[in-house]
Amino acid sequence: MDSKQLQTFLIAAKTLSFTQTAQRLDYAQSSITAQIKALEQELGVLLFERLGKRIVLTEEGKHLQQYAQKMVELEQTMKKAMRNEQEQMVLKVGAQESQCVYRLPSILQQFQQAYPQVKIIFKPVHTTEIAKELLQTGALDIAFITDTYQETVMLQREHLTEEQLVFVCAFNHKRQPLSMETLLLTEAGCSYRNQLETYLQQEKVMPQQVIEFASIEAIKQCVIAGLGITYLPKMVVERELHNGELIEYPLSFILAPIHTDIAWHKDKHVQPVLQDFITIAKQGYRP
Repeated sequence: MDSKQLQTFLIAAKTLSFTQTAQRLDYAQSSITAQIKALEQELGVLLFERLGKRIVLTEEGKHLQQYAQKMVELEQTMKKAMRNEQEQMVLKVGAQESQCVYRLPSILQQFQQAYPQVKIIFKPVHTTEIAKELLQTGALDIAFITDTYQETVMLQREHLTEEQLVFVCAFNHKRQPLSMETLLLTEAGCSYRNQLETYLQQEKVMPQQVIEFASIEAIKQCVIAGLGITYLPKMVVERELHNGELIEYPLSFILAPIHTDIAWHKDKHVQPVLQDFITIAKQGYRP
């Protein structure tokens, strides 16, 4: 029994004519007869009686008419709900604060113009490991991963850009050995903070003081005020470097490059909306 058979039965029950039913559905009359017979065989009852040239519903047919109407209405309600669900689609995106603030606004603006009905939810993703976990559990649909490159078999990844990271300080900062400096850093767990701390531990270089901030903007303002130096993606300090509020603080060591990739689970069904988001993001990161 399927919905097509039930819809055919309901029309036949209303018209009491297989010929009219066939005309309404644009089927051959033999197809209508076959569908009704299949229903009768499955249910083990007679649904219609032929009285001369007329057909009438049996008592069993009248009972089925009530149930079939409810089943067809329920199917229509389900389809409508699913369409509304798609129209109210939620896209869950993961990214670091630096990407959210400095790279993604123009991408989101373009995407929202194309899909104004799609709600976007952002979640913090500081490392490849966090992205893998959230994508695997379905907590994220897609992630912008900013980290040193790591092989991730379970993810489909596309490279977007290489992030240049720099030490910066106020224009009038008096340079001294790193061990004497106050270092202003992002929250623990951030990929480029992890990389820097690993290097400093290996080299046994411990800054005089480390102050942790939840906001990149707060870090920049404190560095401008002369509180210390910081290590950030160059894109977030380009304006301050250009206007002279900050200057680069050169160091002799070089850390591994940080890449930004866009990634999703390799087994995820990429709906057209998600594919368009990926395309817009890739275009937005082009130089």
